[in-house]
Amino acid sequence: MLEAPPGVRPLIAPMRWLLYAASALVFLAGFQLTVFTEQTATYFAWTIARPLTGAFLGASYWAAVPVEVIAARQSAWASARVAVPAIWLFTALTLVATLLHFDQFHFSSPVASAQGAAWFWLAIYAGVPVAMLIIWMLQLRAPGSDPPRGPPAPIWMRIAVLAQGVGMLVVGLGLFLAPDIVKPVWPWGLTPLTSRAIGAWLIGIGFAAFHASRENDFLRIRPLAGGYIAFAVLQFIAVARYAGDVNWSAASAWVYLAFLGSILPVGLYAWLGHRTSRSR
Repeated sequence: MLEAPPGVRPLIAPMRWLLYAASALVFLAGFQLTVFTEQTATYFAWTIARPLTGAFLGASYWAAVPVEVIAARQSAWASARVAVPAIWLFTALTLVATLLHFDQFHFSSPVASAQGAAWFWLAIYAGVPVAMLIIWMLQLRAPGSDPPRGPPAPIWMRIAVLAQGVGMLVVGLGLFLAPDIVKPVWPWGLTPLTSRAIGAWLIGIGFAAFHASRENDFLRIRPLAGGYIAFAVLQFIAVARYAGDVNWSAASAWVYLAFLGSILPVGLYAWLGHRTSRSR
């Protein structure tokens, strides 16, 4: 990890360590949901009845690990910031979903591990959005400016990322704001809580996709490229593990697979484009 060039706004230490801390937390949540997918009544903050929903959320948490680690390792703020607004948005929305469905969490569970997970969950989602907002304000006050933009993404990639972002935002907002209306068309069964939990992820990732398109610089979207690759691969694995949960007679199941299939090549191209740009 190099120091930012003179005159370039650096990634400040508090933001760097917050991103590292966030990566550890999402790894832990992903571990709970991926390894103990069918034991959420014992090891998670709330009970997730349908395993594929738990696997989806676990894959999403683990896909956030490379986003946050790669962002934390950048020297310049411009190369890391694609991660920050999306993370803040996701954590804030997840806090809202928690408060809306407070009675479904294991705060009073007789199982100590479940009760502890619920209170730890609340502490994280109440604290991280506030801490990130404060550190974000400090980051923007750091001296310096953005470095010159690097090689831009090709037009086809910008169009693909924008289309993916629009799709994720539209579906995510529907799942979050109107779960009873939108969740029946999801490829597998959801509750209002799990609908909002998935919606928060889609909104966060969709916003990151718009942000990456706006940056239009391979060197600045590297964190999202890593997350895109991990998200597609891990979600394919989740579907393969619990294919029986999917309503394969619904068109939405095949649209969902096509969406994952579109995410992976874009992530790979963005990552390889970054490496090519850096070597140049």
